[in-house]
Amino acid sequence: QVQLVESGGGSVQAGGSLRLSCAGSGIIFNGNGVGWWRQAPGKSRESVASISGDERTNYADSVKGRFTISRDNAENTVYLQMNSLKPEDTGVYYCTMWSFWGRGTQVTVSS
Repeated sequence: QVQLVESGGGSVQAGGSLRLSCAGSGIIFNGNGVGWWRQAPGKSRESVASISGDERTNYADSVKGRFTISRDNAENTVYLQMNSLKPEDTGVYYCTMWSFWGRGTQVTVSS
C-alpha cells in the first residue's frame, strides 16, 4: 500500500522558517520525481517545487530563493525547507509522486 505522509507544518510569523517532510512507504523516491504543491483557501492547488529523478530542482517563481527541496534516499523522505515565509505562503502543502498524493500539512504564516 502506497502512502505519502507529510509533516512539519505549523503556524509561524512572517519571516520565519519551517521544514516540511514527506515520508514515503510502499513507494521508492530514489530515482523518481517528487513534487510539493500547495492550496491556499479559495484557490486552486499550485506547484511549489519539484525534484527530478536525476536531482534537478524546479521552483515556482513565488518561492525561488526562499524554498529548497531535497531528498534523503536512505530515509525515503523528501523535504521542503521554507525560509523567509510570507502570509501568502499560507495553505495546505501536499507531497506527490506519480499519481499518489499525501493528505497534506497546514502551513499558516501570520503578518
